[in-house]
Amino acid sequence: MKAEVLGYRSIHDGWSRFGVVTVRLASGVVVEREIEQHGESVGVLPYDPERRVATLVSELRVPLLYAFGEHAQLEVPAGVIDGGVPEENGRREALEEVGLRLKSLEFICAAFSCASLSTERVHLYLAAYELSDRVAPGGGAEGEHEDIEVIEMPLAQLARLLDAGELRDLKTVALVFALRTRRPELFL
Repeated sequence: MKAEVLGYRSIHDGWSRFGVVTVRLASGVVVEREIEQHGESVGVLPYDPERRVATLVSELRVPLLYAFGEHAQLEVPAGVIDGGVPEENGRREALEEVGLRLKSLEFICAAFSCASLSTERVHLYLAAYELSDRVAPGGGAEGEHEDIEVIEMPLAQLARLLDAGELRDLKTVALVFALRTRRPELFL
């Protein structure tokens, strides 16, 4: 016997959506589990191979502020997929958040951010850019109150942050590792 979903009840439907799922486990035992219904998202690491820099954001994350007193964290441009294919959404997020018009995106993976709690699956990409691809200041979409600071950083410095354990956003860690594995010469 495989596990099966028996039912769902919504407990909150706001900026985030939370519910309780009733599941019959393979053993036959029936349990309830809380979930956050997040859906699909996308994250992209824009990097300039000529200048050996990456463009990231420093953004307020309220859960980190609440739990740890941290006001922002360094991370790749990312956001919820609002219809369409993930690549289109990745390009939109890069334009809104860091002001870059990205051309081709290199797919890395689609991974679950926190499978024990959330339905979020994040599609991760690397994207090379040139200085001429900066077409706007970035900072986030109008009216979304994202409080984003755009940070262009040398890849060697980004590698030092990774090695020191100072990058704490998992999508950013995964993408920096991926770029470093595929293009190690950029980090020298």
